[in-house]
Amino acid sequence: MKVQNELKQHEEIASTQGAMNPSTLRGIPMSDSLAARLVRATIFGLVLVIGPLSLATAATQVFPAGQACKFDLYVDSTGGNQHYKEFLDKQGKPVRTLLAGVGSQLTFTNPTNNATYSFKGNGSVLQTTNNTGGSQTVTTGGHNVIILYPTDVPAGPTTTLYVGRVVYQIDAAGNWTIQGTHGNSTDICALLSS
Repeated sequence: MKVQNELKQHEEIASTQGAMNPSTLRGIPMSDSLAARLVRATIFGLVLVIGPLSLATAATQVFPAGQACKFDLYVDSTGGNQHYKEFLDKQGKPVRTLLAGVGSQLTFTNPTNNATYSFKGNGSVLQTTNNTGGSQTVTTGGHNVIILYPTDVPAGPTTTLYVGRVVYQIDAAGNWTIQGTHGNSTDICALLSS
């Protein structure tokens, strides 16, 4: 699995309102796999598990100014219950992964002005397809927070809650390109800057 590349600098708090995906936030290595990418946003040091993934431990992730927002961003997470499944080809190589369930409760904080934005865990689905050449196509559904860095397309820093569907590509270098969204979006950085 090349989800490890996704973790390079991208934090997707998959189902920030529904799931603390082990492969979610950037910088929170769970394992450099899909699960690692999901957890990056809110669960640090989580271990990838096949079957139920319970995230009852509280964790805090700190993103320096310019990475997730123009200011430092603290992300606190707790709870969640995800199920992870890996699909293999005839040679036993992973071709697709699926992570679904209830995500973590998340609280985002701007330490400059002490503004916070919180929401409970909600349902989310994250499907990752491994492409030739080391890239991946990710499709999310439900409640997901996606953090884009300056190297992504569109360029960050941005932290956005999506309720609906998001499709993005992750190249072999770990850069993300949003291909399409459908549903509602909330700019968390804008909410915390006022």
